[in-house]
Amino acid sequence: MYHFIKYVTENKETKELKRVSLNYDKYDLAPSLSKDAIDYHYGKLYKAYVDRYNKGEGDPEFNEAGAYLHSIYFSQFQPPKSTNKPDGEILNFIEKHFKNWDKFKKDFEETAMKIQGSGWVYLAKNGSIKTITNHQIKQDIILLIDWWEHAWALDYESDKQKYLENQWKIIDWSIINAKLI
Repeated sequence: MYHFIKYVTENKETKELKRVSLNYDKYDLAPSLSKDAIDYHYGKLYKAYVDRYNKGEGDPEFNEAGAYLHSIYFSQFQPPKSTNKPDGEILNFIEKHFKNWDKFKKDFEETAMKIQGSGWVYLAKNGSIKTITNHQIKQDIILLIDWWEHAWALDYESDKQKYLENQWKIIDWSIINAKLI
């Protein structure tokens, strides 16, 4: 199974979170995600969840879940490809549950656009598209899209549909496939 959350357990009584390292340069995801968006989202917000958890500040469950979800989110990207489509196991999975890639994207978008306020939308291991309100650790995530305003507003203002369209261009399907093995 593919694990995303990084725990440093140098002291058995302390569980310390650590951000995942980016597999790409901050400039590599443009125009899907700008360097400024990465700096803000990864460099400040995601970092803050990890730092608050490690310092014992705020709600530990909220901060741990925020770090967990962001580790999944940032680990699944690659530089954009205009014809980036799933292949391998994930394509078989999508075709089994949604008939085809276009139907999956339509269903995913419909679910995402129903989120009022902030949250996450994801493809679950049972083939359904689910949402997460606020932050929660879920063990059934295959593919995850951040639907909090900070994820899309800097680059897309209020055009969440365009944000989602551009997310498909940066998904590294080999990483998604690894979750299905």
